[in-house]
Amino acid sequence: MQIIASPTERTTAATDALIAAVALRYADDLLKHRQGDPWKAGVWAATFGTLGASGALGAVVHGLEMPEERRTLLWRPLTLVLGITVALFATGAVGDLFGERAARRALPGLILSALGFYTISQRIQRGFLVFIIYEAVAMLFALGVYVRLARAGRLSGAQQMSAGVLLSILAAAIQASNAELTVFGVPFDHNGLFHIVQIAGLPLLAAGLRAALDSPAGT
Repeated sequence: MQIIASPTERTTAATDALIAAVALRYADDLLKHRQGDPWKAGVWAATFGTLGASGALGAVVHGLEMPEERRTLLWRPLTLVLGITVALFATGAVGDLFGERAARRALPGLILSALGFYTISQRIQRGFLVFIIYEAVAMLFALGVYVRLARAGRLSGAQQMSAGVLLSILAAAIQASNAELTVFGVPFDHNGLFHIVQIAGLPLLAAGLRAALDSPAGT
């Protein structure tokens, strides 16, 4: 296979690969902080892990020349993994607001919702818009959770989490647009710009999670 000719697809693939590297690095780091709350660390490590997997798949889909039928086929697991990432993220937010017991109960339903939105996205035109709506609802819920926790002082790292979620929402809005930008001669379309903003949010999310996992009370 050859590298794709489109300059914007190449930058999208490169930023996808960067997301994969950064997300998997944070997944590994969170597992090293699991002594205080193993289940929470596991959920969030899985969230970063599936995000990393989606980045790796995205780098292949966007970066290589291939028959359109094969590209369409690869989009299916990519969309599914993204949906599971969102479901895990929402599970983590439920756990931080209501506790581990509630999060454990919510997890199967959230995973099923991801499967449901994936199924719908495969059956309609502009199916990826369905995922964006699903992601937006989950991220707005998470933003409300962490803003509430930050204002109440109930969770160490809630402020960083709020900022990270806000950047994730901004990234999703950029992806849903037709934005294009050239930076120092390097062209980015809406997908590449989405990845750049998403990458900027990952250190904030990871810092917030580490602060919570390292806090004496585990909150």
